[in-house]
Order: sequence, then structure tokens, then C-alpha cells
Amino acid sequence: MARKASVNKNKLVFGLDIGTRSIVGIVGYMDARKFVVTAMSVCEHETRAMLDGQIHDIYKVGDTIRRVKNELESQTGETLTDVCIAAAGRVLRTVNSSADFVFEEDTRVTSEHIYSLNLLAVEKAHSEINSEDSKEKFYCVGHTPITYKLNGFDISNLEGHKASSIAVELIATFLPEEVVDGLYEAVEYAGLNVASLTLEPIAAMNIAIPEQYRLLNIGLVDVGAGTSDICLTKDGSIIAYGMIPIAGDEITEVIAKNYLVDFNTAEQIKMDASANPEGEVTFNDIMGLGMTVKSEEVSEVTTEIIDNMAKATADKIIELNGGRPVNAVFVVGGGGKMIGYTDSVAKYLGIVKERVAVRGEEVLTTVDFQVKNYTKDALFVTPVGICTNYYLQKNSFVFVTVNNQRVKMYDNSHLTVVDAVMQIGFPNEKLFPRRGPEITYTVNGKTRIARGLPGEGAVVKLNGKNANLSTPVEQNDVIQVVESTFGEAAHITISQLDEFKSCVSFNVNGKKVLCPKFAYVNGELKSEFYEINNGDDISMENYYTVEQLFAFLDMDLSMVDVYVNNELADKETLVYENFNVKTVLVGTVQNDTSDDATEDIVEENLQESVRETVKEPADEDVIEDVMDEEVKDEAAMEAAATVESSVDGESSIVVVINNQPIKLTGKSEYVLVDIFDFYDFDLTRPQGKNVVLKLNGGDCEYIAPLKDGDIIDLYWEK
Repeated sequence: MARKASVNKNKLVFGLDIGTRSIVGIVGYMDARKFVVTAMSVCEHETRAMLDGQIHDIYKVGDTIRRVKNELESQTGETLTDVCIAAAGRVLRTVNSSADFVFEEDTRVTSEHIYSLNLLAVEKAHSEINSEDSKEKFYCVGHTPITYKLNGFDISNLEGHKASSIAVELIATFLPEEVVDGLYEAVEYAGLNVASLTLEPIAAMNIAIPEQYRLLNIGLVDVGAGTSDICLTKDGSIIAYGMIPIAGDEITEVIAKNYLVDFNTAEQIKMDASANPEGEVTFNDIMGLGMTVKSEEVSEVTTEIIDNMAKATADKIIELNGGRPVNAVFVVGGGGKMIGYTDSVAKYLGIVKERVAVRGEEVLTTVDFQVKNYTKDALFVTPVGICTNYYLQKNSFVFVTVNNQRVKMYDNSHLTVVDAVMQIGFPNEKLFPRRGPEITYTVNGKTRIARGLPGEGAVVKLNGKNANLSTPVEQNDVIQVVESTFGEAAHITISQLDEFKSCVSFNVNGKKVLCPKFAYVNGELKSEFYEINNGDDISMENYYTVEQLFAFLDMDLSMVDVYVNNELADKETLVYENFNVKTVLVGTVQNDTSDDATEDIVEENLQESVRETVKEPADEDVIEDVMDEEVKDEAAMEAAATVESSVDGESSIVVVINNQPIKLTGKSEYVLVDIFDFYDFDLTRPQGKNVVLKLNGGDCEYIAPLKDGDIIDLYWEK
């Protein structure tokens, strides 16, 4: 596998372009911004051991590779052991995929979120490509983000931004396992190790379309013998890869059939005619007869197939570009030099012919050929790109072990744990914390969800040490992943509902009475301690029946007649918020002067209720104050009802902190700061900028005196 040597002038890089008709080998090194070619060799296959970019006879291809290797070793005087190669676009499968993720609340985007987002899109692409053809096993060899979105708007880098939603559109690329194995086997048969593996369209792109040109909508077509590989750029990114199985060999076959020659002779006729379009071509047919034809005649014989090839290329470019032609096309590879090809591509794209051109010497300005008898040519764009790709990324296959399973991965120079885990099909949802079961219920007809708590993320160990999903991986790493856990199930009681914390008030004999709301669950009355279950239908009613109201007041209904809003009522009559309730002794009428007697009974029962609430004896004046006070909310009323008298010089008071009654004991007098001895508020873990402390709705000092019934607001300022 790849030998990790330093890359400098003394480190020669050996690149092979394993084509359908020939194998081109280049040896060189990077010097500053130029790639220096020190040796070159081109060998044609003796038989058709490759068809349409696919190896058919591994060992014959391996023999040709060995011939190229030996020739380059004789030129350089070096023993070559490592080689950079490329896979043809014919076997490359690409899938455009997208994914989005919505946060429960605005969240700062981290690298883990981006990994997860990309993983969702790649998983979708992997499922799609497997559903297309389940007979082949495809490996994801890389993915290229095209666009990220933050809250629906395009953005180049998500990390660090606060977002409610994020999304990605990307290209995922795949190779069949047997294709990679065939390339490796042929190279190893020739006595070489694969140092780097890239894709032919990527290699050609690196040379033919530099990064500064990729803002433009440009197409690159690498016309080989068996395939025409296509790559498109736009807005600074590679946006699509494609291939058509029509290239130079189809032209050669037409020539062979027309002039009755073998394939190799037809190939020579094609090259001679292209090199000298105004001259003549001489050859012998299979009968041994010598023939001389004009190059123009050869061009006429091949016009139809060249036109078909150009149309197929243009159609594919338009398809990959979203139904529109590109602005310009660069053509590389030997097959693209046939007369009439570039003009036909321009015609079918609907652009001027000057914008479709063969690129050879023009794009090799950063290459220094220190080799005799070779000139800069479109044929060398891809092999030079294969060599320079070595400096950009390793791009070979590495082997790692994930949960005792051996995994082969295409190394795109930034492999991480998440890539390895994805390769074994580890479910995405088991990588990240999973919430416990949620509870869905309704309150007064509106659906609500109580979410479970998040669990722990997957535990990752790399070579026995703690790691995370974004930790880089290398050859022979051992990864252990324990799936994430579910958090605690949702848990909520009636008392936690906002509706329960409010009160319902009635006017009883001219006095305001505050009562807690009743909760009915699936039609049954439940207490505040009831734990809500999935599917519960809860009604928080703002009414009492007469019977419930007088049970709350601890009054015997048999002693009085009850009028609700001046209408005689029975025990089932509903009493709603702010209704007026009047009682009279049995046997009298509503406006009888004896009403004073019933009011006394109600007053006495209300006072008795207060006495039962107060655990220790209280002065009658205190009880009277409680009865007459204008209570603002239920919490304040409860606080006032629990006043205790002084004991042995100490007194206790009840204050209301954040709507919760809190009893302060142990002192004769209290100041505001004393509340922290009785109320759970952690000052050691700031939840905001400053602590806000208000007394009876206004600003105050920490040493402000407290009295019974004071209302305090305490919270962190965001």
C-alpha cells in the first residue's frame, strides 16, 4: 500500500494512465509550482485486454504495465516500486443527494453536526445506489458538498453559526469492488504497489481546469479509447461527473470495417489522418493489398460516428448541467483530436464553436517536459494529473477494523471514524444520543408532547483510546463503537402543567374565594400528583359544581339554600369563574334579613378553613387579616395562610419566591439575602449574565428587610 515518504525534488512520483488502447507512464517530481517530467513511456496493448475502460485480462494488462515500468526504470536509473493510478469514469457512479436537520431550539453548529448532516446525505445516496443494482457492492469513495444552507439560506461554512435548521446538497461517488480489485491485481502483478488511486476525470480536471476557472460553468471531456469522461464545474465547485461509453474505439472500428483492415491498422490510419488532415494515409488491408487514401476520405468515413459521439457528449453535458448547456468545453485525450469532433459538440450544445477546444499544450504550462522526442499534447493531461494528484491527496485504499469487522475504504486524505463506521452500515441513529420515549397528550383539546431526556452518544475507541466520530483514521486502525443509549423517558405530572398553577375565583356571599383548578383525565378527576400517560386527554376546568365548592369551603349544604347568579341552584349546578354565589338558611327567601345569619355561617367556616391551614394557634386578628386581604394569586394566599407566631424570640414568615411559598425560620427578623438559605438557587453555575432579584415587583438591595407575604422574583438575566 501507500509508502508515506516525504514529497520533494528527490522523491520521484510514478503515474500510470491505464487506458483502453494504451498505457502512458510518467515519472517526475514537483519543483515549486511546476511538475517536472523526467521520463515518459507509452505502450499499446498487444491485444484488446481492455474494453471501454474495463480490464478484461488482468495478466495481459499487467504485462503491459511491466513493459512501461521497465522502460521508465531504464530512463531514470531508479527502481520503481510505488505507482499512482486512476479509475475510469465508466465505473464511477455518482449520486446527487441532500439532507436537512432541524434543531429543537437555536443551536451553535459544530463539526459533529456537519459530520452528521453529511452522513445523512451519503446514507441516502448509498441506499439509492444499492436499490438501483443490488447485485454489485459499491464503495463510497468520497463526497463533495455543493451547497450548505443555514436556516434556508446558502452559506459556505456552517460551523460556528447559530441555526434552527441546516441542510446540505452533495455529490457522493461510488466504485464497484471488482473494478478496484482488478486495477490493484494488474498493478501488483507487474511488481508495483498502489501509492494513490484517483478518478480519471478528477485527474484531468486538476490540470485542465485550475481552481480559479471553476467559478465558471465549464465542462471537461476526456475522450479516451473506450469511454468519454465528463466533469462539470460551477461556482467554485465540481458539480457533476458523467460518462458515455462512446469514444475512440468506435471510430477505429468504423475505419477497420470500411477498409477491411485489422484493429491495430485501423488505429494507425485514424492517428495518421488526424495528424495530417491535408495529406494521405498508406496501409495494407487483410488481403495484403497496399492502399493509399486521402485523410479527407478517412474523415468522411468517420463523420457519422463522430457526429453521434459528439451528440451523445453534448446531451450528457446538458443532462448533468440541469438541462442547460455549459459556457465552454475543454477536450483532452487522444480521441478528442478527431477532425470535426469539437465543432459537432459545439453545434449540439448550441454554443459558438470557439468555445469547444482541444486542450493540450495550453493547459500544460505548469509542466516542464525534460524528455526527448515528446511534445506537450492532450494525451498527457490525464497522466500528469494522476501524478500531481499524489501531492494533493493520498487517494488509496486503506484497511481498518470496525467492531471486529475488516473494512476497505477509499482514502480521500481526510478519513474519519464516522466514515469507517458508515462503511459497515452502522445505523446513524445509534451514533448520536437518543431521547427516551416521549409522551403525547392533550390539554383542553390541544396536543402537547413531553420529550424524553437525551441519552449518551456512542462510545468510540480508536486503538484502545477514547476518540470521537471526527477523529482521523489511518491504515490498520482498530475501532470499537458502542451504540448510543436512550435517555430517561418523559415524565410529567398534573402539577407541572401551567394551567394547574392558575386559580379560579368565585364570589361567595360578597367575599372573593380562590380555588385550585380541577384536572379531569379521560373524564376522571385526578390530583396534582397524577403522572400523565401517553394518550391522556386532560381537561383543566374553570368551574366547580355547587357540591364541590361547598366541600372546599367545608360547609354543610343541608343547612342552606344556594343561589348562583340569583338563580336557585342544586348541588350539580356549575359555578364558573367570577360567578356570584349566595346562601340563605333553609326556609327563608334570598333577600330575607336573615341572610346575615348565613353569612355568619360562611364567615365562620372560612375562618375555620384558615385555622386548619395554620398548623399552630394564631391570633384572631391574623385570621381576620387573611380573610379580608385582596389576594393577587394563589401562591400569595397560601403564603398568607401559613403565618406562624413567634416562638422563644424567633419567628417564621412565609414569602413567595417565583410563585412558590417558602417558609423562613430560625430568626426574629429577616433580610432579602436570607432567602438563599431556604431556596434552591445555585449561584456557582451561572445561567446568564447577572442575577435579577426583585421585591414586590421593584428593585431592591440584598439587605432589604422582609416581611410576611412578600413576593420575590429571582432569576438569571439572559
